[in-house]
Amino acid sequence: MNAGRKYLNTDDLAGKVFVTAGLGGMSGAQAKAAKIAGCVGVIAEISEKALKKRHDQGWLEIYSTNLDEIVGLIKEARSERKAISIGYLGNVVDLWEKLALEEENLVELGSDQTSCHNPFLGGYYPVGITFDEANQMMTNKPNEFKELVRESLRRQIAAIDKLAKRGMYFWDYGNAFLVECQRAGVEMLKENAKDDKDFRYPSYFQDIMGDIFSMGFGPFRWVCTSGTPEDLKESDKIACQVINKLLKGDMPEWVKQQYVDNRKWIVEADEHKLVVGTQARILYSDQAGRTAIALAFNEAVRNKRITAPIVISRDHHDVSGTDSPFRETANITDGSAFTADMAVQNAIGDAMRGATWISLHNGGGVGWGDVINGGFGMVLDGDLETDRRARSMLSWDVSNGVARRSWSGNDKAKEAIIRTQKTVSGLEVTVPYQVDQELLQNFFN
Repeated sequence: MNAGRKYLNTDDLAGKVFVTAGLGGMSGAQAKAAKIAGCVGVIAEISEKALKKRHDQGWLEIYSTNLDEIVGLIKEARSERKAISIGYLGNVVDLWEKLALEEENLVELGSDQTSCHNPFLGGYYPVGITFDEANQMMTNKPNEFKELVRESLRRQIAAIDKLAKRGMYFWDYGNAFLVECQRAGVEMLKENAKDDKDFRYPSYFQDIMGDIFSMGFGPFRWVCTSGTPEDLKESDKIACQVINKLLKGDMPEWVKQQYVDNRKWIVEADEHKLVVGTQARILYSDQAGRTAIALAFNEAVRNKRITAPIVISRDHHDVSGTDSPFRETANITDGSAFTADMAVQNAIGDAMRGATWISLHNGGGVGWGDVINGGFGMVLDGDLETDRRARSMLSWDVSNGVARRSWSGNDKAKEAIIRTQKTVSGLEVTVPYQVDQELLQNFFN
């Protein structure tokens, strides 16, 4: 939804085509997300096992190994304005090159969610050889395999460039695709690049998620420890009630839009059959929403509306929990994107304010050496003391990152932290004053 709003100036993605890669692990959510957003999602996956798993789960609706058939399915879904997920069992490079050869521009939005932070050990499979051949070659002939990967990356970005010139909007998910294309010898930086991450295509974080996280919205999570679908459905109802109440408050239009989007998500969550194991949910929310939802859950456990404790947490891919210069902190442009301060502060602060457990670790998403994550878990057991701990911890866990983004110059973060200080007792944050750019330029001249 946010990509459509950002790039296509619409919330209606009916008939719009989004092309990407990856149906294993975290990227497996792409097929379901495309359907929920209302677009034509086309996802390439080289692993038959991964693709069929998502198809068997019902997350991927249809797939083919035939590129002509894939193109036919795209054209049909476009003309019918049909929301559908289409899987291509094959290499994404072949898919991109096929689409680039079509006379008609069939793609409005494009991205890549292959694990390019680990391109030579299974994160990226080169075109021209089979999945099994690649698995053998990466260990038996690593140097040859690396060259195949680099050649594949060069071909992929060349096809993407052709489609982008015809009007497609492309962004990197943040898993180092653009970085590895640059390392493969393609000039990926802008003509007047400010630094070595100023690529000619944006990271989706810089272009889409940066402002959302700066507003304080991110993937808040909860798990129903009873393991019953009934408790999860009840938690959905409670979360929706909280959002409806919050929407009656005074807030900027851009914040209200996030609440409306996330209400739609939670209202429709059960019908989209998102649960594949643990009775758990993810709902994007800000500090006010997370705190209100957590307190409502704790009260529901206390009153037996929910039959067992709920554990709350969040993704490491969130407002405050991760320092990662090519993704989570990619839009922090004051020079501090390469520090690990925020993740460490979150882990220690959450521990001091009542988290049940905390974690501080490297890796995940963008790979070892490029990220530090600070996470938490909190058990909502219905106790009144838990109310106090939830208020204290959640206000820190979110506001820490909003303040940091405010200091780096994000206007939406500045507005959010000023607004939050009015509602959270004891929260005092230094608000940045923006320097007049003309004055600054004159000083240096």
